Amino acid sequence: PGAMGEPGEIYIISGKGENVFKYHGNICNFIKKGENVMSKVYDVIVLGAGPAGLAAGLYAGRSRLSTLVIEKGKDGGQIAITDDIENYPGQIVEGESGPSLIARMTQQCEKFGVERASDVINEVHLDGDIKVLKSAKAEYQSKTVIIATGAFARPIGCKGEKEFMGKGVSYCATCDANFFEDFEVYVVGGGDSAVEEAMYLTKFARKVTIIHRRDELRAAKSIQEKAFKNEKLHFMWDTVVEEVGGDGILSEMTVKNVKTGELTKIVADEDDGMFGVFGFIGTLPNSKIYEGTGLEMDERGYIPTDADMHTNIPGVFAAGDIRVKSLRQVVTAAADGAIAATQAEKYINELK
Repeated sequence: PGAMGEPGEIYIISGKGENVFKYHGNICNFIKKGENVMSKVYDVIVLGAGPAGLAAGLYAGRSRLSTLVIEKGKDGGQIAITDDIENYPGQIVEGESGPSLIARMTQQCEKFGVERASDVINEVHLDGDIKVLKSAKAEYQSKTVIIATGAFARPIGCKGEKEFMGKGVSYCATCDANFFEDFEVYVVGGGDSAVEEAMYLTKFARKVTIIHRRDELRAAKSIQEKAFKNEKLHFMWDTVVEEVGGDGILSEMTVKNVKTGELTKIVADEDDGMFGVFGFIGTLPNSKIYEGTGLEMDERGYIPTDADMHTNIPGVFAAGDIRVKSLRQVVTAAADGAIAATQAEKYINELK
């Protein structure tokens, strides 16, 4: 006998694979007699269990397609570390968090028979009618693949950053600006996105300070002109963030002047008790594994698609933050996933 799968899910294989049973909680499902579970050819394999991947799984499962969602870590992607959500249509109005929203998405996938695997894919073969995905412990095959492995914000690189993510440190002004209404906010970066997001934050925060390691911005001149005219926007030149801290919520920060080496400690206003730090020094797509596979990517590693999520490879779709797109939000990721799954079904039907 052998066991494999994710926590709470056990496969029992008798003999040489003649009988395979899947146990999930108190439920036992017979997979298929005479077939090893790893030789199954799925209709759809979804890589990633963030909002895009789970939406794709939901739509594929509900369409009665045999569907497997593979996730190497915790469901949710970037949204899993968000304590408060306010802009997802239909959410719980008060008290919705990233984990609570994702938990319901996961349950919906389970309801429609979507299978799950906790695994790290390290090799992909996307050409041909059957796509092959390999990990250190298994090989997965599918008629279609939906890539929803997302992107992640380039970290600021200071001490305490990880501990205060979602507790004062953020990488998304659209997501979190409202939580800092009438507070002080610091923005790390000097490019187009950093300055644009800083200007957006001035609609909420009473004061926004851009921290930049150089003595001039890298943003386009037209953007700079608007920024310098904004009375709520201030600048801290030749400076980097060394450390962030506080008692459970961000309330202090140490910065360093890169020319003099001088360290300065910034403490939250006594009446506020906290402030925000937003990092905008770029995002990185989780796409390295697709290099050399024939999958088209832009110079940054993002995957271009058409409006229906098709990539340049037939049967391969991309959804969510890994796509080339203008807005990376939970709602747009979920929409991408739904479209990708619908198009995957159409592709499979055309194969018959």
